[in-house]
Amino acid sequence: MSPTAETSQQKPAPEDKSKSDAKAQAKVDLKPGAKSKSKDDLKSLPMPELQAKLGSTPEGLSQEEAQKRLTQYGPNEIAEKKTNEFLKFLSYFWGPIPWMIEAAVILSGIVRHWLDFFIILLLLASNAVVGFWEEHQAGNAIAALKAKLAVNARVKRDGKWINPKASELVPGDVIRLRLGDIIPADARLLAGDPVEVDQSALTGESLPVTVKPGGAVFSGSILRQGEIDAMVYATGTNTYFGKTAQLVQEAHTVSHFQRAVMKIGDYLIILAVALVALILVVALFRGDKVLTTLEFCLVLLVAAIPVAMPTVLSVTMAVGARLLAKKEAIVTRLSAIEELAGVDVLCSDKTGTLTQNKLTLGDPFSVNNIPGDQVILWAALASRAEDKDTIDLAVIGGVKDDKALKGFQVIHFQPFDPVHKRTEATVKGGDGKEFFVAKGAPQVILEMSTNKGEVKPAVEKAVNEFAGRGFRSLGVARADEEGKWQFAGVLPLFDPPREQAKATIASAGQMGVDVKMVTGDQIAIAQETSRQLGLGTNILDASGLGDTKQQASTQTGEAIEKADGFAQVFPEHKYFIVDVLQKRGHIVGMTGDGVNDAPALKKADCGIAVSGATDAARAAASIVLLTSGLSVIIDAVKESRRIFQRMNSYAIYRIAETLRVLLFMTLAILVFNFYPLTAVMIVMLALLNDGAILSIAYDNVQYKDKPEAWNMRLVLGISTVLGVVGVVAAFGLFYLGERVFHLDRGHIQTLMYLKLSVAGHLTIFLTRTRGPFWSIRPAKILWIAVLGTQTIATLIAVYGLFMTPLGWKWAGLVWGYALVWFLVNDRVKLLAYRIFDPTKAPLLAKKPVDLTPQIAARAYELYQERVRGESQENQDWLEAERETRSEPTAHPNVA
Repeated sequence: MSPTAETSQQKPAPEDKSKSDAKAQAKVDLKPGAKSKSKDDLKSLPMPELQAKLGSTPEGLSQEEAQKRLTQYGPNEIAEKKTNEFLKFLSYFWGPIPWMIEAAVILSGIVRHWLDFFIILLLLASNAVVGFWEEHQAGNAIAALKAKLAVNARVKRDGKWINPKASELVPGDVIRLRLGDIIPADARLLAGDPVEVDQSALTGESLPVTVKPGGAVFSGSILRQGEIDAMVYATGTNTYFGKTAQLVQEAHTVSHFQRAVMKIGDYLIILAVALVALILVVALFRGDKVLTTLEFCLVLLVAAIPVAMPTVLSVTMAVGARLLAKKEAIVTRLSAIEELAGVDVLCSDKTGTLTQNKLTLGDPFSVNNIPGDQVILWAALASRAEDKDTIDLAVIGGVKDDKALKGFQVIHFQPFDPVHKRTEATVKGGDGKEFFVAKGAPQVILEMSTNKGEVKPAVEKAVNEFAGRGFRSLGVARADEEGKWQFAGVLPLFDPPREQAKATIASAGQMGVDVKMVTGDQIAIAQETSRQLGLGTNILDASGLGDTKQQASTQTGEAIEKADGFAQVFPEHKYFIVDVLQKRGHIVGMTGDGVNDAPALKKADCGIAVSGATDAARAAASIVLLTSGLSVIIDAVKESRRIFQRMNSYAIYRIAETLRVLLFMTLAILVFNFYPLTAVMIVMLALLNDGAILSIAYDNVQYKDKPEAWNMRLVLGISTVLGVVGVVAAFGLFYLGERVFHLDRGHIQTLMYLKLSVAGHLTIFLTRTRGPFWSIRPAKILWIAVLGTQTIATLIAVYGLFMTPLGWKWAGLVWGYALVWFLVNDRVKLLAYRIFDPTKAPLLAKKPVDLTPQIAARAYELYQERVRGESQENQDWLEAERETRSEPTAHPNVA
């Protein structure tokens, strides 16, 4: 150990004492629940006093001290108000539907129908238990997703920068704030340049506020410009505003799809109430017992109303969210699944999404005979390795002699921001003289250089030549006096396209998603990259879009719609492009990663924060990706469409079943003056039905090759046809039982109970496919659930639990009858789809053969089959093309 180091560590005793006093003082003044006056003091105290009070220095705390303080102050988070689980369970007994069931229970007790009383009570309890448990599971899924999106902070502990969770911050910690960070705790800025902070989420101020060193910044605000270290003085509930910005919205956001399904629910409730009221009036007119009739009507109403609909929806969404999370796509709210399923235009960032974001440095171009190595060295001095920026790392990696950088001292570093588009550094050389270096967009560096007139033609020629080869360019300048910049040269950087990107883009096209590339690079670079990716070369220069604050002309709108991509894009252009495409009827997905992308991500129907995005971008996005590349987005689109299909098939099933039971019961009572089911049978029908149908959330489905949209005409049409045919089938069996087999009324009721139960569950196997029922194999959990419930229903009917025993012979007849009608219904369904879905091509129509989608799908399969590290993209494509053209029908679309 050097003598200096030894001296610095062996401090005099009085100073030790003052430091421990300061820590003690910090513990007194900063204890949880300290008055706001104390917080105001910390906000405005002179920095030396603040540091003494916090018992900290700009070098930060030790890990040991931080751990002690974490125990003392608690985590840096606002504890969410949790509802009492027992009270939440009780809430399932309160509301219009539970009231009706409770009324039926009371009426059963009054008329002393004790069997009805206990079974209806069981229905009430089972509805509450299933609803509570499934919502609890959905809540757990959202909590798990929130945990995956937890914000990390850059903190100095034991003299080293580490990245713990923001919840582990304590007063006295030194943190580094960078562009796009959501500030994790109340802090005071240390030495550095002024920064711009967006406090709109906290104060409503729309313009960013400039904060100088020593100033306070508050938890939940966003750093819009600059980079600086800060010292935390308040965490958790002790922060100035008392809350942090939440990344994930609440789980109960209602989507368009949910609203549409709730409308179906309302429609079914109105229909059920109207028909049950009709039964009640007729029964009373005929002189039936009032209380018994009322009890029956209430039970029928409860069975007909889609009680399980909200539960099935939330479970399907939550299960879907978990599946998406496995594919490294985290939804920030459940309704984002529906938005993603409907996307038909995806505006994708080039860097990191379509390309590998692994930059390699080419041979530099220099002016005035400056050696190329010198240009790279100056650029490296205007870079910072600890920021882990890909451009900075590529430039620093290009310095041939590692020792060369050690001879210089960077006195001041100005980080990159989207407005100035450059980094700057003040450097002291080995001779003690100071000079300035800058690197950034060539046009920006050129504009600020005094030798611009002499070098501009040569620089532009070099930049264009690099761009034509797909290289990005980085301008480098040096100044010996402040402001007197001399352009030094251009560094070419190459970012190769991702291996699977070409096949993935073609696969997206096959699915009806038009991928448009968005980049800040020059047109020539964008065109070359686009050509390599098979996107087309119709690249629009975003700088020529005109005033983005004005309404776009028809010509501009058409140009944006037809473009394969956009070059020289600034964040405001992204917002404008999304707005124009939305106004032209598109559902738009937009990727982004920077703080200035947040408005466009919010504006898009589905904002996607790519891997490594800033906190602000993640907060604005509907979906956050944890891994890079376009394939994860396309996989997420496929998965979201499957989820949509599950909910769609459930909606058709639910309407069809409600119509079947309601119409059959109403017509039987009105026309034949016969109650085909008892109240107990209806309750058991509802119990077994809702229990099994929850498994639809896990079903195998085939996604459609076009964006999903809610088609009410189709859903109501198909379900009405299936419902009406079901009523015809029910009356057919009723006729056979009464007129052909001459069964008594008790046996007929059991016969009808088993028929409605079996046929009802078989309906789900019809509604889950658009083609024949065998076209997609059902999930194991679905058919086991259906088989299980129908085995129970059959045993109840055969042995007569709460009803007249039917025997195995008649049970076999019911199953045979139901299966025959199931096959008939399947044919009727196919015919109904042809009538209600005119967009679907007639079965015998000839289609023009375009094999590109099949080639793309096969190329992607080949890519996934081999080791992903091997670069064989072109070979995959050629092999896929050869296979597909020799067997044109070999690779149909498979989910």
